[in-house]
Amino acid sequence: MSVFESITTKIAQFWETTAFAGLEPGNVIMIAIAGCFIYLAIAKHYEPLLLVPIGFGIIVGNIPSSAGVSLSVYDEGSVLRYLYFGVEQGIYPPLIFLGIGAMTDFSTMLSNPKLVLLGAAAQVGVFLTYLGALAVSFSFGETTLSFSPQQAGAIGIIGGADGPTAIFLSSKLAPDLLGAIAIAAYSYMALVPVIQPPIMRMLTTRQERLIRMKPSREVSKLERILFPIVAFLICTTMAPGAIVLIGMLFFGNLMKECAVTDRLALTARSAMIDIVTMLLGFCVGASTNAQRFLQPQSILIFVLGALSFAVATAGGVLFAKLMNLFFKEKINPLVGAAGVSAVPDSARVVQMVGQQEDPGNFLLMHAMAPNVAGVIGSAIAAGVLWSQLAL
Repeated sequence: MSVFESITTKIAQFWETTAFAGLEPGNVIMIAIAGCFIYLAIAKHYEPLLLVPIGFGIIVGNIPSSAGVSLSVYDEGSVLRYLYFGVEQGIYPPLIFLGIGAMTDFSTMLSNPKLVLLGAAAQVGVFLTYLGALAVSFSFGETTLSFSPQQAGAIGIIGGADGPTAIFLSSKLAPDLLGAIAIAAYSYMALVPVIQPPIMRMLTTRQERLIRMKPSREVSKLERILFPIVAFLICTTMAPGAIVLIGMLFFGNLMKECAVTDRLALTARSAMIDIVTMLLGFCVGASTNAQRFLQPQSILIFVLGALSFAVATAGGVLFAKLMNLFFKEKINPLVGAAGVSAVPDSARVVQMVGQQEDPGNFLLMHAMAPNVAGVIGSAIAAGVLWSQLAL
């Protein structure tokens, strides 16, 4: 063998060990999508704490493994596989709920309990999308695209706009769709300021958007301490499947409100939730390998997820309008849009849209009531779907 042939062989061998050899057009498309996520996070400030880890994770997940080297979350023995275990087994979402509970103030909800109904009404998107996913059936040549009841339930929960809940339920009912559902859920959470305002304006009149609600009453410390205990008992007796998510949520809230576990509450709502959010976002992104992710199913999941989120937003707004027919003290229907559990972004959107009509109208605190109720509602909806569909 000549020197030239030897060098050529070595170059060919080196090329085969690089990721370039296995790079496919789908991987390039996914890396471009990751770039869009990172751009939206940095330039537009759309949920940067979620989109930056997910975006970079997508880039990592679409670098092909070379021969004999385990890199992917799907490769046995890969370090990423061990990190992904927390997603696959539904470990990370309850830890995030613990942190959410430790940073959530339920006072606005307790001061005006009827607003809880708006958080419940927004869950209509979950169950209507579940039925819609069951009814979907498309044929591609010899392949028929449809969803099982378990997959339909996991897709429906996207309407709750709660990424951790969507991941938790998907890991239990449809682990094969976990990546697509998680990306869809977090994408729509990040796009709350884009998706919700047109729906809110379309379903309300200017006169309704100008409604001013009276200030909330002050909630006592005893009420705030008793609430997580009593609410946990009520919620989990109705939906035992939600015990893990609801339990961690209210445990975190009790640590916050009892005022004797400040160090634990501070850790839960700061360092711990930040660490888990980083790992969860990165691992979810890394799971979107193009060969597994770029399928007709994923596109359909994104479409159904968008419809689910839109229906959930509309459900909250329309239910607020219905409540105004029966209550003397009127509710600004915009507040109903906060019934999805994208905390606190949905409440901020309500404030923004309300102040576009009346700069002196402050709806943020009122909107936080259905917003935090939506967190509870989406967890209960997930528990109901899990208990019914896991049979």
